[in-house]
Amino acid sequence: MSARAIGTATISFGLVSIPVKLFTTNETGGDIHFNMLHAACGSRLKQQYICSKDGEIVERDQMAKGYEFAKGQYVVLGNDELKALDAVATNTVALEEFVPDQAVDPVFLDRAYYLGPDKGGERAYHLLSEAMLQTGLVGIASYSARGKQYIVLVRPYRDGLLMQQLRYRDEVKSWSEVPMPDLPEIKDAELNLAKQIIQQIASDTFAPEKYRDDVKDRMMELIQKKAEGQEITAAPEVPQGKVIDLMEALKASLGMKKDAERLPARSSEETGAAAEKEPELAPKKRVPRKKSG
Repeated sequence: MSARAIGTATISFGLVSIPVKLFTTNETGGDIHFNMLHAACGSRLKQQYICSKDGEIVERDQMAKGYEFAKGQYVVLGNDELKALDAVATNTVALEEFVPDQAVDPVFLDRAYYLGPDKGGERAYHLLSEAMLQTGLVGIASYSARGKQYIVLVRPYRDGLLMQQLRYRDEVKSWSEVPMPDLPEIKDAELNLAKQIIQQIASDTFAPEKYRDDVKDRMMELIQKKAEGQEITAAPEVPQGKVIDLMEALKASLGMKKDAERLPARSSEETGAAAEKEPELAPKKRVPRKKSG
C-alpha cells in the first residue's frame, strides 16, 4: 500500500523548479498513550482551563492568546492579529547553497520527510538527486509552511530525495554549557584495550530491524495481563555494578563476545519486511551510474 502524501512543495535551484510530494518518515501509533481517568469510577477526565485570578472555568470562546513581555504583563492578540504574525506559506524549498554532507553537525538535525516527485517533475527530480550524489553535496534551503519558517536540508536518499528539518542556531545549546572537569590522562594500555573491545563488537552496517523496544513490549504484556484480570507487579531493580579498577574491567570486557540473547532472534521474513519498512536515515554513497549507449 502506497504512502499518502501529507503535503506538496516545490524545490527550486537556479531557474529549475521541481514539484514534489511530502511523506512522513515515521510510523504512527507506535507509542503507548495513557488517558487520565477518574479513579473512583474509571471515567475519562475532561480538560478545563481555570482563571488564576477568580477561579472561574473559562470556555474556549472566552479565551485569548497573549505574549508575556514582562512579569505578569501581556500583549493580547486577536485572531486576525495572530494570522498576521504567521509566516506566509510559499511551499517553496528554495535551495540557497550546497555544502558537504559532513559540514552539517548532526546536533542540528531534526525531523525528516521523504520527498517524492509530483506530476511533471520526475526528470528534474532525478537530475537533482544524481547531481548531489555525484558531487557529495547537500542543499540548504528556507521553507515556509503551517505558519512557520524552517531551515531544511535536502539530500539524496536511496533512489530519491530526503528533506530534514534543521534547528536554528539559537535553538541549539552550546557545548560550553556542559560542565566538564579536567579529564585525566589516558594510558596507552587502557586505550588499546578499549579499541579492541570496540572492534570485537563492530559491524560494517547498521541494521535497525535487529533492535526492539523491550520496554514497550513489556508494558503491552503487563497491560494485557491487567485487562485479563491478572495482577501486575513492578520488576525488581537491576543492581548497578561499580567499576573499581578500570584496567580489570577492560580486561574482563575483552573476553566477552556478542550476547546473542540480548537481541531476540527474528525470522528471515520478519527481517526482510522490517528492512523494507524502516528508514535508513544515514546517507549512503553510491557508485555513479554508467552512461548508457
